Amino acid sequence: MSSLPPLSSLFSHPDTALVEAIHAEYRRQAEGMELIASENYQSPAVLLAQASAFANKYAEWYPGKRYYGWQEWTDRIESLAIQRACSLFHSDHANVQSLSGAAANTAIYAWLLELGDTILGMDLSHGWHLTHGSPVTLGARMYNFVRYKTRPDGSIDYDALADLARTHRPKMILAWFSSYPRTLDYARFAQIAQDVGAIAFADVSHIGGLIAWWVLDNPLDHGFHVMMTTSHKSLRWPRGAIIASKGIVSNPLKAPPKTIDHIPTLIDRSVFPWTQWWPHMNTIAALAIALWEAQQPSFAMYARQVVDNARVMADEFLSLWYTLVTGGTDNHMVVLDLRPQALSGWDAQKKLDEVGISTSKSPVPDDDAPAFNPSGLRIGIQAMTTRWVRQDDVRWIVQMIDRALRAEAKDLGWLREEVREWCAQFPLP
Repeated sequence: MSSLPPLSSLFSHPDTALVEAIHAEYRRQAEGMELIASENYQSPAVLLAQASAFANKYAEWYPGKRYYGWQEWTDRIESLAIQRACSLFHSDHANVQSLSGAAANTAIYAWLLELGDTILGMDLSHGWHLTHGSPVTLGARMYNFVRYKTRPDGSIDYDALADLARTHRPKMILAWFSSYPRTLDYARFAQIAQDVGAIAFADVSHIGGLIAWWVLDNPLDHGFHVMMTTSHKSLRWPRGAIIASKGIVSNPLKAPPKTIDHIPTLIDRSVFPWTQWWPHMNTIAALAIALWEAQQPSFAMYARQVVDNARVMADEFLSLWYTLVTGGTDNHMVVLDLRPQALSGWDAQKKLDEVGISTSKSPVPDDDAPAFNPSGLRIGIQAMTTRWVRQDDVRWIVQMIDRALRAEAKDLGWLREEVREWCAQFPLP
């Protein structure tokens, strides 16, 4: 049994129902194994900043241009966050006000495109995110999404991508995804975009932390115009998003005034006032702290360990005869195709929940299963790496997942106890 702080030290309030829920969630996180590829653990300093007095402050507009008075400290923390984001992501400009990745993507589309413009992006079942044009989203009603797919081995056919671009003449080509374990040829993406006069946009929400210390390539270093990352996955930051852009003198769009040179201004105007209003200054304060943490050498060690752990995880699953989408991984996640096991992603997710292992169901390429019960399971190692698991620990994790998926219902209770005892070795930050 892991050691937990007393309830009063977590949260003291007469609303006992709420306090109980907070304590229960802390216990769940401490005693369980977090393998959801979009989750991570924030540092105590980042958590405390979100509960700071900045939560009380309105700060409409941007540093030096606020509408309300007495903005000395809000300007300081937002300027720090912007400077640190530009340094970390090799960008000329950064907007740190977006409340989420979905809000950031909406802002990017809204001012860089016109209604009805074509966006070329990956097919949803091949790894795309819902905000990249899913029919259930507002964006799908506003823009024309054309989709490319992966080959059977999980790679991208760039010649076919170029043919699609020439045929459909998109105004934007969108790279990166939500459930794709490989890396990309950013220079080829950027060249294809330039050839058809399109904006090259990378949504690197899942791998932002791995880009920050050059463990993985940065799209902005290879000709991309705009990059967005959420701040709470591999980055271990508060929930929000950063939009980064790089000034490029050439203008492949050939449609003033929306030139590449204007992208920073257009994005700022799109975030405020076009798509959202008040920034959450307590979150921006936490983001500034997290950006400082990400500039430290210990974060570089962490980012490298994430990729090392993920490769071991992929190899271990392959040794147990599991089928992996794309056959392996280059980043922090693997995606299991569970059809050979006659399991659905939902069934596997629920079974692992019962033993204290958090994962998320996921579609596999050209999946014909229902959206809420797809054929795959997505597993990320970045959160458990924050708790400093190493390669041998990852092998144990994979073995435990395999045991749980094969276990009968009557055996899940003692497997949960085994997970709880093992997790006690790796306390939360």
